[in-house]
Amino acid sequence: MYRLKTSLFIFVFLIIQIATAQTSTSDYEKYPVFPECETEDIENLENCFNTTLRTFINKNFTLPEIVTKENYTGEMVFLFEVTAEGKFKILYVDAVYNELKEEIRSVFDSLPTIKPATYSGRNVYVQFTMQLAIPLGSIEAIKAPKTLQEKENELEIAAKKEFDTVNDSLGIYKDEIYNSNLNIPFSHDMYSYFDQAINLVGTNSHTASKPYLYNTVASYYDFNAQQAKLQKNASSWLGRKLWNEHMVTVKGKDYWFVLDPIIDLQLGKNTNSEVDYTYNNTRGVQVQGGLGKNLNFSATVFESQGRFADYFNRYAESIKPAGGNPAIIPGRGIAKEFKTDAYDYPVAEGYISYAPNKMFNIQLGHGKNFIGDGYRSLFVSDAVSPYPFVKLNTSFWKIKYTNTWMWLRDVRPEVTEDGAFLTKYIANHYLSWNVSKKLNIGLFESVVWKNDNNRGFDFNYVNPIIFYRAIEFSTGSRAGNAIVGLSSKYKWSDNVNFYGQFILDEFSLNDIKSGNKSWKNKFGFQLGAKYYNAFKVDNLLLQFEYNQVRPYTYSHNEVATNYGHNNQSLAHLWGANFREVIGIARYNYNRWYGSAKMIYGQRGLDFDPTVDAASYGGNIFIDNDERIADSGIELLQGNKTNVFLADLNAGYLVNPKTNLKIFANLTYRSFNPEANTMVDFKENTTWFSLGIRTDIFNWYLDF
Repeated sequence: MYRLKTSLFIFVFLIIQIATAQTSTSDYEKYPVFPECETEDIENLENCFNTTLRTFINKNFTLPEIVTKENYTGEMVFLFEVTAEGKFKILYVDAVYNELKEEIRSVFDSLPTIKPATYSGRNVYVQFTMQLAIPLGSIEAIKAPKTLQEKENELEIAAKKEFDTVNDSLGIYKDEIYNSNLNIPFSHDMYSYFDQAINLVGTNSHTASKPYLYNTVASYYDFNAQQAKLQKNASSWLGRKLWNEHMVTVKGKDYWFVLDPIIDLQLGKNTNSEVDYTYNNTRGVQVQGGLGKNLNFSATVFESQGRFADYFNRYAESIKPAGGNPAIIPGRGIAKEFKTDAYDYPVAEGYISYAPNKMFNIQLGHGKNFIGDGYRSLFVSDAVSPYPFVKLNTSFWKIKYTNTWMWLRDVRPEVTEDGAFLTKYIANHYLSWNVSKKLNIGLFESVVWKNDNNRGFDFNYVNPIIFYRAIEFSTGSRAGNAIVGLSSKYKWSDNVNFYGQFILDEFSLNDIKSGNKSWKNKFGFQLGAKYYNAFKVDNLLLQFEYNQVRPYTYSHNEVATNYGHNNQSLAHLWGANFREVIGIARYNYNRWYGSAKMIYGQRGLDFDPTVDAASYGGNIFIDNDERIADSGIELLQGNKTNVFLADLNAGYLVNPKTNLKIFANLTYRSFNPEANTMVDFKENTTWFSLGIRTDIFNWYLDF
């Protein structure tokens, strides 16, 4: 019986609660009452309160002199309270000028005491928020104050509509990428389209440090006009995406991004090979975008499997890392086995790019860089695997100053400890100065160091303007490997440019004077020329280049402080002790393009280590102490090898937005050393490939 009574009581209580819940608390509330509103009906008190307060503010608010003087327009927001005694009290003011804050406080101090708000017959305080447009207009233009409860209700309603509001705020993507701080993916073929435009006589451009930013090149080259010229008539969604557009584009008020699939699908034949065919199967995705005006980002993920021409496979396996992986794919990364005779090599690249103003751009990323105007670079090349880096570009007057700090790996067995690869660091300076309308001079400085004495990333090298040679000397002669260089470019005319580089790894004046051909005289140089619209043929680019590097350049007397990463040279992909001549022709017409490249070179390689284990200076990863002699060092000493490479490439640009191409490629390679070894032996290769690829990085096949 007790339980029945208790249950009945609870049931009746709940019924009462449900019934009373249907009555709003506003039924017990009464607004504060100005004297002018005492005769109003209760349902009109809110409107009368608002009107009276707005009228009072409009009559008594005096615009501070500074607001008028600086021609300011905007608004101020404040929170106030009508106390339980009926007094007005400012709680908080948000405004640009302190004078505005003081003025609104003065106005509220002059308000009369009024009848306070009541709840259920009791005097209570009530708080309001209010906005004032500056300068004040009519009474109607002053926004009526809202109680905090009303404000909370508005926020709740707005919150429930937020998702739809975001969708409604989306706009139309209009190639924002061309005005962004994003990098133009570095492809020699792609860059040839606008190379002349940024090299015209009289421009203040700086063309050595690559990749370029879109908004930098956009000052000289009209990307939108080029895209319009190549536009195809395509009405269907699939047609537009295939021929003219990014796959996914999103544009909001303060952000945008594009997303595209990445492919590199190749099928080929290497003559005189034991395998039936070569192939590459790369799938990936790239997302690029902007957040606000100054911050941009890019991320690309590749998943790849491939089997290449025999000479390429052998080189990839010859630079394999410690730990059991069979190869390093040059320019890409460490590979694992795929099936029985192929490689699986995933790659990820990405960066954020921030430009606080036109003078500075800073990037934090994982990728590659290039310094030079040629096909090769003796300073920094993109022939290596991606690496983490921080890059600061500073541009002013006729100067561009590029600082790059890189985290690299040495993956050889002799420097691997407990299965972990050795980390080393590089800091680079490159100062580009446009001396005149035609002449540019560049100064290069680099230092490589490793984690000696647990010093990690040495902050001595963070200073962007200090001389690395001095730091190297102060930290110990074997603590780092410093390299300096000089570059130049001369614009003979709008159609002809000459360029060059000189690299100096070590220099001994006394040894030069003695004429004994010391091993310490480690240097290299590059000479080149470009001929745009050659022989008055539009879009025909001809390029000639000569490169030469003496033995032991880029190597060091410490096992890990060579100028390399992942067993690949950070400069010229041949390392040192070589000379080469390069001729390149590139042509494009609408969406059709073609290129031809011929390379003849001579290299001084090492002999079979079972016969002669000495270092002849071509392999930059061998300690200098293993050199053959201190003097009598000559270019091409060792296993002299003649190399001839010819490469023909032709194709069709499927989608200019993503640089998707279909192509055919023919490579011929003749490799002829004086003495055959297990890795280097006489061989002629003809390699033919067909494919479709998103051309956003350079494949170098000329090993």
